[in-house]
Amino acid sequence: MSAERDSAVGEQGSDGGRKTAGAPRTAAAGTGASASAAKKAAPSKKAAARKPAAAKKAATEKTPGATKPAAKKAPAKKAPAKKAPAKKAPAKKASSAKKASSAPLKKAPAPRKQVVAPKKATASVPAAPAKTVAAHPQGESRTALVRRARRINRELAEVYPYAHPELDFENPFQLVVATVLSAQTTDLRVNQTTPALFAKYPTPEDLAAANPEEVEEILRPTGFFRAKTKSVIGLSKALVEQFGGEVPGRLEDLVKLPGVGRKTAFVVLGNAFGRPGITVDTHFQRLVRRWKWTDETDPDKIEAAVGALFPKSDWTDLSHHVIWHGRRICHARKPACGACPIAPLCPAYGEGETDPEKAKKLLKYEKAGQPGQRLRPPQAYLDAGGRAAPPLGAG
Repeated sequence: MSAERDSAVGEQGSDGGRKTAGAPRTAAAGTGASASAAKKAAPSKKAAARKPAAAKKAATEKTPGATKPAAKKAPAKKAPAKKAPAKKAPAKKASSAKKASSAPLKKAPAPRKQVVAPKKATASVPAAPAKTVAAHPQGESRTALVRRARRINRELAEVYPYAHPELDFENPFQLVVATVLSAQTTDLRVNQTTPALFAKYPTPEDLAAANPEEVEEILRPTGFFRAKTKSVIGLSKALVEQFGGEVPGRLEDLVKLPGVGRKTAFVVLGNAFGRPGITVDTHFQRLVRRWKWTDETDPDKIEAAVGALFPKSDWTDLSHHVIWHGRRICHARKPACGACPIAPLCPAYGEGETDPEKAKKLLKYEKAGQPGQRLRPPQAYLDAGGRAAPPLGAG
C-alpha cells in the first residue's frame, strides 16, 4: 500500500515538477519503505532539535503563560534553601551547647548559696562589730592579723597625732632615771617628783654619791621609794664606773644597769637615741591581748610577737599609740568601748561601757578635758589643745 500511495503522489505532481521526485520513489518501490522510514526519522530528529530551541525561545519571551514554568524551576534554585535545615543543624548544636553550658550554671546556685551566707552574716558587722570580729581572730590568718594590727595602729595615729613619751626629761640620764621611777605609779606622779631630784642631783656623779635617806625622802610620793632609791643610785654608779658617766646607746649595755630591763631600755633607746624599740608596759600588755595580737603573757615574748607584725621603724610610735590609748580610753577595769575609735576592729568590744554618753564619762586626760601627765609637754601637744599637768602640791 505504501508503494501505491507514493506513485499516486508522483503522478499528481507531473505537471508541476514533482514528477521527477515521484519517479525515483516508484522506481525504488522495493526500497521505498525503508527510505520513507528514514525520511520520517530525519524529521523526528529535526523536531527534537527544534524543541529545545522552542523551549529556550519560550523562556526568553516570558509570556504570562510562560512564567509558570519558570516558577516550576524555582524548586531547583531552592535546593540551597532546602539545605538550610542542614545549616540549622549547627544552630541546634549551638542550642545544645547552650544547654550544655547552661547545665553547669544550673549547678552554680549551690556554691553561690555558700558564698551568700557569709555575706549575710557580715552584714551585721556595723550593728555589732565586736560579735563578728570576736570570732574572727580564732581562725584569722597571719596575713589578716598583720593587716588588722597595722590598721589599728594607723587609726590610733590619727587619734593621737601628738603621742609622745609622757615623762619629762632633758637628756638620756634624766629619762632613764624617770623610767625606773615610773614602775607601779603614773607618769604624772613621776613628773611631779623628778624636778626636785634633778635639781639636787643633776648628773650621774651627783646621784651616785647621794645619801640614800635623802633620796628616799624625795622619792617617797612615787611608792616603793626604798627599792627605787637603791636602783637609781646603783645605775648612777654603774654609769660613772663603766661608761664614763654617759648613758650607753646599746640595748645590751643598758640592761646591765641596776633596775633597767628591756622595757626601760627601749624607752631610752627610742626616745633619747631615736632607735626603734617596743615598750611593753602594763597598758601595752593588756591591749595587745585584748586585740588578739598575741596570747603571750611574758613581756619578752609579747615584744617579739608584736614586733613581728610591724616594720621596725614603727615600733617606737606604736608603743606611744598603744600606751596612750590604754591610759585614756581602753582602761583596765572598765574600758570606754562606746567612745573607742577602733571598736569595729576590736575582738574585746563589749567588755566595757558601750553606751556612748556613759563611755564619754570614762575618758581620761585631755580626752576628758583634763590636763595631761607632763609638766613640760611638747609644743605639738599644746598646739593640739593639750594642757600641762600641775606641779606636785599645786592642788
